[in-house]
Amino acid sequence: MADTFAGKYTPDFFNKFTHIVKLEYPAFDSNKFMRLIYDDHWEKEQFKQRIRHISASLRMTLPTSYSDALSILTRIAPKCIGVEYLFFPDFVEVNGLDDWHDSIHALEIFTQFSSSEFAVRSFILKDPERMMDQMLKWTSHPNHRIRRLASEGCRPRLPWAPVLEAFKLNPSPILPILNQLKQDTSVYVQKSVANNLNDISKDHPDLVKDLAHSWYGANSITDWIIKHGCRGLLRKGDSEVLFLLGFKISPDVSVTELSLEEDSLEIGQTLIFSFSVQTNSSESQKLRVEYAIDFVKANGTTSRKLFKVTERIFEKEGRRYIRSHHFKDLTTRKHYPGKHKLAVIINGKELAATQFYVSNTAELL
Repeated sequence: MADTFAGKYTPDFFNKFTHIVKLEYPAFDSNKFMRLIYDDHWEKEQFKQRIRHISASLRMTLPTSYSDALSILTRIAPKCIGVEYLFFPDFVEVNGLDDWHDSIHALEIFTQFSSSEFAVRSFILKDPERMMDQMLKWTSHPNHRIRRLASEGCRPRLPWAPVLEAFKLNPSPILPILNQLKQDTSVYVQKSVANNLNDISKDHPDLVKDLAHSWYGANSITDWIIKHGCRGLLRKGDSEVLFLLGFKISPDVSVTELSLEEDSLEIGQTLIFSFSVQTNSSESQKLRVEYAIDFVKANGTTSRKLFKVTERIFEKEGRRYIRSHHFKDLTTRKHYPGKHKLAVIINGKELAATQFYVSNTAELL
């Protein structure tokens, strides 16, 4: 998770939080809690590390009884809303694996105000059959955040969380949950189901394609989930998925006039480019237009990333597109100097490409 989230934990945040705790638990030693928070390690810790640090500090300042401490947290949870309160479910994950009833009840409550998607994974690892039965029950819960937890928590490759290796090898325990949620009216849930399918497609593409064929066409919600869940396969130009979603596998189209404003730039600058798409058929065609950049990695090899330009029905027409791509370093991507490749992809086919050079400022001095 982005390191910028770590900055949410300001002295003002902790002052407000300790005030909330003391209103419910007057014996809470807020001074001790703050000393525990601001130890020698705090400044070096990233967001997930700080979550664990805070839950450990709470364990040392709330009642020694887990159930008593948990009772306090569940009562104040409605006042503690947002991603910064992920230490509530983390408290359960660290301390409550052996207290099933109270812990599961608490995770239900906490996910409504932050998210228990990371915490449930330890319960899956401890007792997968029991926890997946519980998550299947959650698919019928009236609260959409709890229904979403049923899907999000069992994603094989949930970002910023340990991989669920057993489900990566065999995702069949997940499928009853996704089947129950495939027509959920909550967009929050729909996105989670799609993301789960996308995770599964990375290791079991044929399974996801079989699901897509059996689900697609019966419900508009499910159709959206299938399309979003198959996005990784779409980007690879998978012919079965393209055909299912109505794209021409071999589009009669040309890409011309691919040009760069500059063919070299520094890290931190913006690549500006343009290209034209011309259909060559008198018949309308459903086209998915993307551009790809082969980014240079730290070891000198390249890794391709695709970016959607448009997806629409083209008649016999030509269109010109101008796009920009920023080469600013982010917490999720670091750029490296070297020769990069820009390509235009239509329905999974690379139809035009050019190269450009990225340098860092130090190289130019």
